[in-house]
Amino acid sequence: MSFSWAKPYEPKHPLARWFDERLPLPRLVYGAIGGGYPVPRNLNYFWNFGVLAGIFLTIQIATGIVLAMWYFASADQAFNSVEHIMRDVNGGWLLRYAHANGASFFFIAVYIHIFRGLFYGSYKAPRELVWMLGLVIYLLMMATAFMGYVLPWGQMSYWGAQVITGFFSAFPIVGEPLRVFLLGGYAPDQAALTRFFSLHYLLPFVIAGVTILHIWALHIPGSSNPTGVDVKTEKDTLPFHPFYTAKDGWFAGAFLTVYVIVTFFAPNYLGHADNYIPANPLATPAHIVPEWYFWPFYAILRAFTVDFILPAKLWGVLAMFFSIVLLFFLTWIDKSPVRSGHYRPLFKRFFWILVADVLILGWCGGAEATPFYVGLSQIASAYYFAHFLIILPIISRIETPLPLPTSISESVLHGEKAESAPAGAPAGPGSTAAAAAH
Repeated sequence: MSFSWAKPYEPKHPLARWFDERLPLPRLVYGAIGGGYPVPRNLNYFWNFGVLAGIFLTIQIATGIVLAMWYFASADQAFNSVEHIMRDVNGGWLLRYAHANGASFFFIAVYIHIFRGLFYGSYKAPRELVWMLGLVIYLLMMATAFMGYVLPWGQMSYWGAQVITGFFSAFPIVGEPLRVFLLGGYAPDQAALTRFFSLHYLLPFVIAGVTILHIWALHIPGSSNPTGVDVKTEKDTLPFHPFYTAKDGWFAGAFLTVYVIVTFFAPNYLGHADNYIPANPLATPAHIVPEWYFWPFYAILRAFTVDFILPAKLWGVLAMFFSIVLLFFLTWIDKSPVRSGHYRPLFKRFFWILVADVLILGWCGGAEATPFYVGLSQIASAYYFAHFLIILPIISRIETPLPLPTSISESVLHGEKAESAPAGAPAGPGSTAAAAAH
């Protein structure tokens, strides 16, 4: 997209011109996120969470680098080194709490970002690769968070590593050798701690690299928008700077305020008390549970209790992995030509049922494995897969969408519904092709 207001980058200072001729990095940044990048003018606040995720990634990398200067990856001293950071290092308590709670807020931003993509059809063409790269980032986040949870070497760290790596042993033939390779032995110990620390330090930089690819892939088709209608004229867009930098800036400030309040006044609210007990291989905690952002998947894992052809444990592991893998295929599962859930009344209802279902899975995953919670997990897990494999394909074929606006500017100036388009048909010339393109 190129419009008249998108002025080219023109450095005025001689030093800036000299630098631009030899390494045009400022020009690249200006074209990517500055006044040279046209953005749909109707973006709502759900589009702020991508920037928020980038901010929290930066916080995690910065605090993690400093914490690594004091952390000692030893099975004998890891727990003591964390206590040393908390009690003796100047500002160490703040760094540790900022890092631990930063992970939770990073996941909050990413989860909202993902569900926004699900509702507004961000997985549809031509943004399939943007969606898939985002899912790769999410998988890398999960691996990084799990390994970081092990590093304090408390009770929940140790037994979480024991349980999570035990998933691999469910796979026949290759499972147990893979688990031994990952741990460096038959149980979490010094070798496992060394491996997890090195990977936990490395993976955030891999996430940063994939994030750059994610943003690069986004800039080729341009940002999506709440209507799902393609940009047609200059009136449909605004320059990213100053309009969206200001909008992102104040929203990030508000969100970071909540993060700061939690970090200062409730720093352990999102953690587990057992992790302040040193790891003890001879004392199993009464209730082993991962961090809250893994609870929905933990509930799916525990939902399988009966051996049927394959062992129940293997079914649970396969279901847990497949619950994420199937998101990569949403482009082909949901064949509706309309992108935005605003214009899909049937899809919208089932979307909110899905949100409630995931919340129920999270509630069950954090609870003890009693018959009630396991039974509820089984119902919620069944619905989760039914939504994507049965309900969504049927909806995309039988649903009659609402009329689409002829352009983004029309939706902004005259409301989101087109006035003259017949029900069930996209409004305006070319809008059918535009809807199909998403």
